[in-house]
Amino acid sequence: VLITWGTTDLEGYYRIENVPVGRYTVIVSILGYRQQVIPNIIVNSGKEVILHFEMEESVETMGEVVITAGRKTETINEMTSVSARTFAVEETERYAGSRGDPARMASNFAGVQGANDSSNDIVIRGNSPLGILWRFDGVNIPNPNHFGVSGTTGGPVGILNNKVLSNSDFMTGAFPAEYGNTIAGVFDLRMRHGNNEKHEFSAQFGFLGTEIMAEGPISKENRSSYLFTYRYSTLAIFHLLGVNIGTDAVPKYQDMSFKLFFPTKNSGVFSL
Repeated sequence: VLITWGTTDLEGYYRIENVPVGRYTVIVSILGYRQQVIPNIIVNSGKEVILHFEMEESVETMGEVVITAGRKTETINEMTSVSARTFAVEETERYAGSRGDPARMASNFAGVQGANDSSNDIVIRGNSPLGILWRFDGVNIPNPNHFGVSGTTGGPVGILNNKVLSNSDFMTGAFPAEYGNTIAGVFDLRMRHGNNEKHEFSAQFGFLGTEIMAEGPISKENRSSYLFTYRYSTLAIFHLLGVNIGTDAVPKYQDMSFKLFFPTKNSGVFSL
């Protein structure tokens, strides 16, 4: 069975070359017109076969198309009403200068201003960066950064790897009662589950660090999964290899994140 094809130009002319001698069935189709099938087209040697087609318009009845839209002001926490929005991991990678950091990403929002490029401190509506609450999977954390600056909640390099984050909430005011001890803003971050269908491994070499990542199912039947990532300072690796980076003040840091997820039928969900 030989299958070959061709397309027409703007004026409707076409050419199909290098077709061996034989008997063929020609199918002509275009969106919005009825398909034509011409069987038993004989191709002989030494003579071109010229075919002319006149297409007939057709009306196709298709199923309904449902379009839904979601507002970013609809947060995961149902107790928030105003001055809050949700953000995804893709946003931390898309905004200019975010470096995969949720805090630097948030500096692009209205009413939020970054302090300077050397630190991810953010000022929300004129409040001190110290008044920002960071929460990770329901646990408050004082400063989620390497080399955290005393008296602030910022630092030059974030500890939280954006590759392990799920959709999270960012609030700039009117906080629910569960977020105590904060006057400026809230980052309520959530860690995603690992892939429960197949094992995946990745490595990345970047400015913020050299990292490896692994995720996959622990039991496909129970849909349990694991997620693991480890990151080490890239500049420290260069220093260990004897590469001159122009200074001896080499930042050395490392961080690791992991999550084990075990859903059950009758006893709830367990995660670590």
